[in-house]
Amino acid sequence: MTSIQLPTGAPGARVLGLGGYRPRRRVTNDELAQVMDTNDEWIQSRVGIAERRWAGEDETLVEMATAAGGKALAASGLAPDEVDLVVLASASLRQPIPGIGPQVAHRLGIPRPGAFDLNAGCAGFCYSLGLVSDAIRSGSARNAMVIGVERLTDVTDMDDRSTAVIFADGAGAAVIGPADEPGIGPVAWGSDGDQHSAIEIAAGTSHMAMAGQAVYRWATTKLTETLHQAMERAGVTAADIDVFAPHQANLRIIESMTKRLGFGEKTVIARDIVQSGNTSAASIPLALTALLESGEARSGDLALILGYGAGLTFAGQVLRLP
Repeated sequence: MTSIQLPTGAPGARVLGLGGYRPRRRVTNDELAQVMDTNDEWIQSRVGIAERRWAGEDETLVEMATAAGGKALAASGLAPDEVDLVVLASASLRQPIPGIGPQVAHRLGIPRPGAFDLNAGCAGFCYSLGLVSDAIRSGSARNAMVIGVERLTDVTDMDDRSTAVIFADGAGAAVIGPADEPGIGPVAWGSDGDQHSAIEIAAGTSHMAMAGQAVYRWATTKLTETLHQAMERAGVTAADIDVFAPHQANLRIIESMTKRLGFGEKTVIARDIVQSGNTSAASIPLALTALLESGEARSGDLALILGYGAGLTFAGQVLRLP
């Protein structure tokens, strides 16, 4: 009987480059206070956001994803034809068919890659990172690109202050390649589908609704275990972590997780939420890119990331910054 042959992949995978795109328009809390019943103190005390970015008509999902992907590709040092897998994570596609992964890859000059969209809510970037890391290690891909991109303002009810003050737009990307020494740890992922309606666009509606208090309790009480699992599977401890960059959903959640994990002054904590709002699948690569650009984080730092959101889905990894 003829045997099926399998390719041989690399011992590990690593992040080669990061890139981000932030829409031009800055929207402050004071600006929102002019059109809805809210104020800067109320918003900052509850979610920690001072301003956010909202995309203009020309800043489409494809345009933002292409811009972020181009920056990540340039940072990686790879040519477009060296990438053979593109995974685009988004929960805000307004047109279900076709997906935009192939279109973004084409815009970037990547010839005929495997390309698809993935919807795991705000955990989409981490889910995608886990998939492409395994694809490289299995030999299914040489180099891959992961892009998280959202236009949450398209699905936000601007009359609902509980969500309108939180959600924002943007894109973040990472290029992943093979490595003799693993630079991305095993993914610790899962879902709590019994709470699927906590964040949803209900049938027959066009706007996202969120049970904010329920999601807050879930994130602050259930996900610390996932972070510990991610570190344990990577063979590291909290004392080894240089950068903690969870999904930028709520500053109070970030501070709660930081305290539960026992991070001290040595660890840099991503707080991109303050300037960027909640950009769902884009928030982690945007936050990591900002930390590297500001010098707060450095190449080679060990980072712990965690995405979580609609589904409810969650996924965490340890990775080495490029």
